[in-house]
Amino acid sequence: MNKLKIFLIVTIILLSVGFSVYLIFGNKEKNMVTDTTGNVESQLNMPGDEGGIQNNIHPLTIENLRRGEYPGSEIVIEQTLASGSNYERYIVSYKSEGLKIYALLTVPNGTPSTDSGWPAIVFNHGYIPPSQYRTTERYIAYTDGFSRNGYVLLRPDYRGHGNSEGEAVGGYGSNGYTIDVLNAVNSIKRLNNSSFWQANPPAGGERVQNPVGDAGQASMTGERLADPNRIGMWGHSMGGFITLRSMVVSKDIKAGVIWGGVVVSYTDLLRNWRRGSSTPPPLPSGARRWRQSLIDQYGSPEENPTFWSSISANSYLSDISGPIQLHHGELDSSVPVEFSRKFYNELKAAGKEAEIFTYPGDDHDITANFGTAMQRSIDFFDKHLK
Repeated sequence: MNKLKIFLIVTIILLSVGFSVYLIFGNKEKNMVTDTTGNVESQLNMPGDEGGIQNNIHPLTIENLRRGEYPGSEIVIEQTLASGSNYERYIVSYKSEGLKIYALLTVPNGTPSTDSGWPAIVFNHGYIPPSQYRTTERYIAYTDGFSRNGYVLLRPDYRGHGNSEGEAVGGYGSNGYTIDVLNAVNSIKRLNNSSFWQANPPAGGERVQNPVGDAGQASMTGERLADPNRIGMWGHSMGGFITLRSMVVSKDIKAGVIWGGVVVSYTDLLRNWRRGSSTPPPLPSGARRWRQSLIDQYGSPEENPTFWSSISANSYLSDISGPIQLHHGELDSSVPVEFSRKFYNELKAAGKEAEIFTYPGDDHDITANFGTAMQRSIDFFDKHLK
C-alpha cells in the first residue's frame, strides 16, 4: 500500500471520529431551540426523560403537552345530589388517560337560549390534601356563584383525589392534573341531552329528572347542554397554575379567571416561593421533591435557562387562548400577590387582554371581598362567553 492510500485512509478515519465527537459533545444547547415568536420548543432528545411522549422530551414541557391527545369521554352520572337554587347537581365521572376521574357537574334549569347550549366553566380547585378531598366539600359558594348565573360547571377532582383513580402526583412536578383538566374540557364539549341520557339511562326504564328542567320531550332531542365554543376556566391557587398551562395548550378555553394563582415561571417558583408551616400535609411518595429532582437532572435556572423556560407556561403567553382576569388578596400568606402582578405585566407586554384586582388586607381565599370578586368574575365571563 503506497503512502497516498495510507494518508487517505487515516484522513477518513480522523474525519469520522471528529464528526462523531461533534455530534455527541459539540452542541451543549441541542435539547432546545427558540422559535421566531420567542417560544421555547423541545426539538431533540433530553437524556433520561423516559416520560416524554416522543423523542424523550421531558414530560413537563409545554411542547410535550401540546403533542398529547385529550379526547375526554362521555360524562356519566355517579350520583344525583340535592338541587341548587336554579340548577341541578351531580357527581359524575369521565375518562383521562384511562383513569376514571370524578367531578362535580351543575346544569342550569330551563332551556338554553340557543341550540348551541349553555356557556360552560371548568373549575380548577386549589391544593387540598388528597386524602382529605371530597367532591361535595369546599368551594361551595364559589361554584354556586357561577352555577346560578346560567353556566354549566364541571369541577374535576383530579387523579388520586376522592374516588378518582390514579395517584395524586402533585400539580407542579407532573402534568397529570393538567391532563385531567384538558380531558375535562373535551368531555364537556360532548355534553348534549341525547348523549348525556344515553350514557345515563333511567333506572327501571322510568324517566328521571331532565337536567334542562323539562320533563317533556327535550331529554332526547339531541340539543346541546354545553356550548363547545363558549368554555371558560376558573382556577384558584394551584388551580390557577393548571388554568394557565391549559390555556397555552388548548384553544377551546375562551377566557380565564384566576384567584390567588400560582401564575409565574418555574424559575420564580424556585427563587421566590417557599410555603410556610401553615401549608397542609404534603403529597405522598416523592411528588413534593420536584424542585430538587429537576435541579439534579438539568441544573439550576442559571445553569440551564432554556430547559426551565421550556416547562414554564409563561414562555408561551403569545399563544394564550383568551383574556385573563386576576384576583389576589394583598395579605395572601400562601401565594405572594407579586405573582399576579408580575403575570399581569407579562400578559400586557405580550399584547394580551388582562385585568387585575388586588384586595388590601385580604387573604388567599379573598374572604373579606368575596362578593365583589365573585361578581367581577361573573361579569368577566358574561362579557366573553355570553
